[in-house]
Amino acid sequence: MNDFASLNERGLVLVGCGRMGGAMLKGWLARGLGPEAVTVIDPNIADEWQGRGLRLNTALPDDPAVMVIAVKPQMMADALGAMPKLDGALIVSVAAGTLIAALEAAFPGAPVVRVMPNTPAAIGQGISALVGNAQATDDDLALAETLMAAVGRVVRLEGEDQMDAVTALSGSGPAYVFHMIEAMAAAGEAEGLPPALALDLARATVAGAGALAVHADEDPAVLRANVTSPGGTTAAGLEQLMNAENGLPPLMRRTVAAAAARGRELGR
Repeated sequence: MNDFASLNERGLVLVGCGRMGGAMLKGWLARGLGPEAVTVIDPNIADEWQGRGLRLNTALPDDPAVMVIAVKPQMMADALGAMPKLDGALIVSVAAGTLIAALEAAFPGAPVVRVMPNTPAAIGQGISALVGNAQATDDDLALAETLMAAVGRVVRLEGEDQMDAVTALSGSGPAYVFHMIEAMAAAGEAEGLPPALALDLARATVAGAGALAVHADEDPAVLRANVTSPGGTTAAGLEQLMNAENGLPPLMRRTVAAAAARGRELGR
């Protein structure tokens, strides 16, 4: 059975069709969601969505199955104030920093699922963490999982109190990895490599190691040990990187802690 059968019957409303909203929409259409079942609300809709059979900035369906809110966090307050009240619709929010309580205030009595995706969703390689409110049933959570599975893996959280840590780790994490690529490339240049070659090597190394970490059965610590010969070049590099005082572990702890703290501030 088509995972989107009920959505094709009742319809889906997407509020915000920027980078994340657009990535999700592409995934849904590829998996069988009919364009005629989708109503997109976005005053700045990109030209690529014109002429594809979608309902763009028009009247909402009478009884949509779900409304997905994918506006930028700084636009969320204004967007919530202008939202229509949809009886019976599941509300799914992918806006960082917007608490379930704020969504419940905008949609009293509605089932709400809050989701934290990350930017690799744009190429179908994201990971999304979700949590629902008390009104969200198992079917609601399953529908939200189906929607987010279109852009990558999905995990469920035990409670909303875990969301700031998720945001700090996987939500903000791609930026940390991008900066690591920058730093590796710069270090390669410092050792005499041409800039383009150093960047190519750094990109490919991070991409390959990440793929191996995902697909291998071993723990990352085992993978690390497998490529570290005693007294070799990797061991010499890791001696600096794994320094307990000023190496990567304490730096990463500070990084994630700072991002999580900021998330808690934004959610107040």
